[in-house]
Formats: sequence, C-alpha cells, structure tokens
Amino acid sequence: MSAPEQVRQAAASAVNALQALSGVVAVVVATADGFDIASHLNRGIDASRIAAMASSISAIGAVVGQEGKLGTCRHVTIGTTDGFVHLCTVPRADGDLVVNVIADGGAILAMVAYSTAEQVRILAAA
Repeated sequence: MSAPEQVRQAAASAVNALQALSGVVAVVVATADGFDIASHLNRGIDASRIAAMASSISAIGAVVGQEGKLGTCRHVTIGTTDGFVHLCTVPRADGDLVVNVIADGGAILAMVAYSTAEQVRILAAA
C-alpha cells in the first residue's frame, strides 16, 4: 500500500471516529493547501468549501503563533452562537493536513478536542 493510500485510509478512519461524537455535524480532513481528502457532512455542508476555509484559518493560526513567538499553531477553535468549529494541524513530513470538526450546541468541546487530538496523532504517524 502506498503512503498516500495509507494517509487516505487513516483520514477516513479519523472521519468515522469523529463523526460518531454527539453533536458533530461535519468532519473534513484536508491538505494544508485546502483539498478535501476525507469527509462526513450533514446539513448540506460543502466539503471543498470547508477544506478551503480550514486551510485559511490554519494559516492565520500559524502566523499568530509565529508573530506572537508562541511556536507552532496546533489548533484553533471558533465559538459561535450555535456551536463551534475545531481545527487541528497534522504535522507530516510529506505535507501537513488539517482536521476540521464542525459541531452544534449539543457537542462538548473537551470531548471533541480530545478525540481530535487522538486522531491527529494517528494521522501524523500514518
């Protein structure tokens, strides 16, 4: 099995694990430059738009970490009136990935953050 195929399978497994969490309405694993690798979506959400958005937000997080001399950005969480978006960077030698989880008000941020961090570790090692 080739490395890209291993990454795609790991991304699909990550999506399956995260979409099972209560309140999660979308999960997109994307390349750092904004291309969808694996996704699970509800509510008519467009994976390619989410992947592009995640790329931009991840880039902003990276600049904030760099300019603030805080080191590498690992995750960004955006709270909204009806839920939150949690993005995590997956550092990889062959190109970083971004895991984007969109959740409604029924989700528990700590559970999503913990589970996403677990999947990031798996994806980083794939």
